[in-house]
Amino acid sequence: MIQIGVDIGGSHISAAKIKLGNRTSDCYDVYEADVDTFGDQESIISAWTKIIKKAAGNAKEFQVGIAMPGPYDYQQGVSLIKDQGKMASLYRHSVKNLLAESLGIHPSNLVFTNDAEAFLIGESFAGAGRAFQNSIGITLGTGLGSAIKVLDVVKDAKLWTAPFRDGIAEDYLGTAWFKNFALTKFGLEIEGVKDLISPEFDPEVSHQLFTSFGKAFGEFLFPYLSRLHSEGVVLGGKISLAADYFLPSTQSYLETMGYPVPFTISELGEKAALIGACLPFYTE
Repeated sequence: MIQIGVDIGGSHISAAKIKLGNRTSDCYDVYEADVDTFGDQESIISAWTKIIKKAAGNAKEFQVGIAMPGPYDYQQGVSLIKDQGKMASLYRHSVKNLLAESLGIHPSNLVFTNDAEAFLIGESFAGAGRAFQNSIGITLGTGLGSAIKVLDVVKDAKLWTAPFRDGIAEDYLGTAWFKNFALTKFGLEIEGVKDLISPEFDPEVSHQLFTSFGKAFGEFLFPYLSRLHSEGVVLGGKISLAADYFLPSTQSYLETMGYPVPFTISELGEKAALIGACLPFYTE
């Protein structure tokens, strides 16, 4: 039976056929779309169904692995997302049953995985995390995603809400921090990290921003790395594309603290969660 990997966010869905082998993966027939998840239940399920069916093609029977942000009852496929605006119409409903009926497949052919977990599972199986038994997966972007891997167990770490400095981790480790720091310290308005690596941007200002961010990242990671005996960090998300600019100060901080670890950048990119979401169906 074919497997379809799906990654669902607050306003987006992507789906693709996934073929898993011995520590290898193939991802093809990729489809994606923007989805208004502030709408009613029927329109959301219909929009998701349309993309999943496109990826499935002519197949009548298929399995679907879905990477989904929390909070969620992943075992039962029930949405617990509340007070965020997005997906409000699905709160307390069995998305598993609704999607299974809409897709015309049995509910047992649908599995749900936390999106941060799916990222690290995918990278650990066939990407940048293959060499690590114990690792931390971090996605840096608009928000902060995190998961921990200890041997064969991967769990959502929920570190975005972890107390850090004068607030929580996400206050310092995401796009919003770069925008706020650039504005308050230098009086500059930026859209995000991409602006900082533009040839037109002041390299000295860029260096200060990345150095401050990198040190904060190391400071944040250190207690978790040491407590979990992590062998390395797997980085994903759009900010990871600028890793060369901020990781030196992150690694410098960790070396000072006596816990240097290797950092690997996602090899699978946006396919990592699609692949990780299908791993529950994989049998060697």
